[in-house]
Amino acid sequence: MIRVMLVDDQELLRAGFRMVLGAQPDIEIVAEAGDGLAALELLKTTEVDVVLMDVRMPHMDGVEATRRVEGPKVLILTTFDLDEYAFAAIKAGAAGFLLKDVPPDDLVNAIKLVHAGDAVVAPRTLRRMLDSFAAHLPTEELAAVSDLTPREREVLLMVARGLSNAEIAAGLEVAEATVKTHLGRVLAKLGLRDRAQVVVYAYEAGLIVPSHRPKV
Repeated sequence: MIRVMLVDDQELLRAGFRMVLGAQPDIEIVAEAGDGLAALELLKTTEVDVVLMDVRMPHMDGVEATRRVEGPKVLILTTFDLDEYAFAAIKAGAAGFLLKDVPPDDLVNAIKLVHAGDAVVAPRTLRRMLDSFAAHLPTEELAAVSDLTPREREVLLMVARGLSNAEIAAGLEVAEATVKTHLGRVLAKLGLRDRAQVVVYAYEAGLIVPSHRPKV
């Protein structure tokens, strides 16, 4: 059973999500909150696996709340797919984001993917949006890519291109389990949480240029 928290200041939207998710045999709504601050308080006493988090809310927005969440996976809900706040939330640790008008089946699938440890936003889609809002991304010191082995760097660039583990394994002619091992080491060395943050890192480190061609 996947335990879900709904965080949105619009009660009608929460009711809609509650109706869709409540019909699923393996998903349970265990808590609801109208803003980020209230959500953090509830998380102190409630066991949650996935948080569906709105971006713009009173008292504490979704970006700051995501930054403070420890444990549960966070899935950002946004009205526009080119919302710079959603990018900031991914940098803060969100596993991805969805539009609020997402089809019910896609919402359920996204929750299951996030719970399994995957990123919901396809890396190639995230890269396109990063290009549009690069000016909104804060500049900060990044972990050195020089800490990676040549093969780990290769895997990083292939993930940044939007390739799946299976596609990377085929391209490198190795087992998919080997790719997962390399990717795990990349995440650990660079202090990243998931594939979505790998793309953010690749962009900010200059490994992905505006033409979408990785540097060699």
